[in-house]
Amino acid sequence: MAHALAQADWVVTARLGRTDDLRAGVQGADVVIIATPDDVIADVSASLVGATDAAVIHLSGSLGLEVVAGHQRRGCVHPLVSLPDAEVGARRLRGAWFAVAGDPVTLDVVTALDGRHVTVADGQRATYHAAACIASNHFVALLGQVERVAATAGLPLELYLDLVRGSLDNVVELGPAGALTGPAARGDQATLDRHRAALDPDELEAYDALVRAAQRLAAVVPPRTDG
Repeated sequence: MAHALAQADWVVTARLGRTDDLRAGVQGADVVIIATPDDVIADVSASLVGATDAAVIHLSGSLGLEVVAGHQRRGCVHPLVSLPDAEVGARRLRGAWFAVAGDPVTLDVVTALDGRHVTVADGQRATYHAAACIASNHFVALLGQVERVAATAGLPLELYLDLVRGSLDNVVELGPAGALTGPAARGDQATLDRHRAALDPDELEAYDALVRAAQRLAAVVPPRTDG
């Protein structure tokens, strides 16, 4: 965020860490951005009460304004984008979606980064962030399973990446339900059974869960197994 805002001609006066004097470091600032793990945002915010009249905002997706309580101006700006390192992150922040709440300065941040925004109220932020984690973290974990399963057949992950890209393009064009194909969508239980027989037992829990999710999306009722 510091890289991105500096490139947008904001003056970034300090980048403070755990061992710095936070109260001295924020004096004279117009905006203080707390970019820490979620579980220490409230402590950092509390340590700054009385030290600054700046707008104090955090970058958490799952937390609301309560963690920056005590400041007259407070807000949250969550970038809905994956930020693997500072340089790549600064590029990806340009034009990204942001979930905002609180002080109007949050919109100034979005505007500076040529971004788009949606307002997410405190009561909905955990749900919003859960969807974000499914879209990003769980998707990456799923590709990790693709890599493992393919490797047991002597095949590389690269073989499947065009399929992944095509499926994502289909979702963009048709929506999830319209994009769904495959044996779970068409009720082909015999093929699903062959898959299960071929998979390492350690892969079955995730595979079965996603089959059920695909069946739910396709409104396919799985066959009864209780006799």
